[in-house]
Amino acid sequence: MNPTADGKTKRRGSREEDVERRKEEILRAATELFAENGFSDAITQALADRLGVGKGTIYRHFPSKRELFLAAADRVMRKLHERVMESVEGVEDGLEQMARGVLAFLTFFAERPEYVELLILERAEFKDRARPTYIEHREINMRRWRELYGRLIAEGRMRDVPPDRIGDVVGNLIYGTMFTNYFAGPGKPVAEQARDILDIVFQGVLTPAGREGLRNVSFPDGLHGEAAPPRPNGHPPFSSAPHAQRSPSLEV
Repeated sequence: MNPTADGKTKRRGSREEDVERRKEEILRAATELFAENGFSDAITQALADRLGVGKGTIYRHFPSKRELFLAAADRVMRKLHERVMESVEGVEDGLEQMARGVLAFLTFFAERPEYVELLILERAEFKDRARPTYIEHREINMRRWRELYGRLIAEGRMRDVPPDRIGDVVGNLIYGTMFTNYFAGPGKPVAEQARDILDIVFQGVLTPAGREGLRNVSFPDGLHGEAAPPRPNGHPPFSSAPHAQRSPSLEV
């Protein structure tokens, strides 16, 4: 190996690491400032002051305030994805993955309310964007969960409904809970909120008799749907099938 070439490669790698480290510092501080002060004209100078650098350092990495903000929002969603993936690492059971994922999502935003503020601010300041950062990342990340729902359906552990439909319902539940927690404060610990969501999603609210009675209920136009039939043993789905004796909804 050429010692000179090897030295250049190491220096280049070190410089790249330094650049990424500096960008992370900038984005972390920018997230806090945007959440505190909004999308103000003075944000760049305030950010430089907080980091102890010149404004030129900020502009070298992020040429405009818009690029800085959107990069900060993107960082939030990447970190959310990392947190959720860490929570399900090594977990084989699909229902347990769902349980851990829901808890990780709610905990992530409960611990860092400035991240929620950033997502709200994006919608207020960048109405020209067709899709906000949260939705862009959600659609990409949802592919993995759709595959999981499809597998659970194939295993006979979930009703045979479109995985997209399952993903939309679960996603909207946790998304709404995240915003409710931010605006009104969590009425209960996030672990308990996750249990409640999972209990309703996994178990439903109707008994087998209640589901049977749906066939005689007259819903408004657009709300008609086929009731989920009870299992042969009379239990509601996911309640006590042999492969689901330990309900993930009680273990988050």
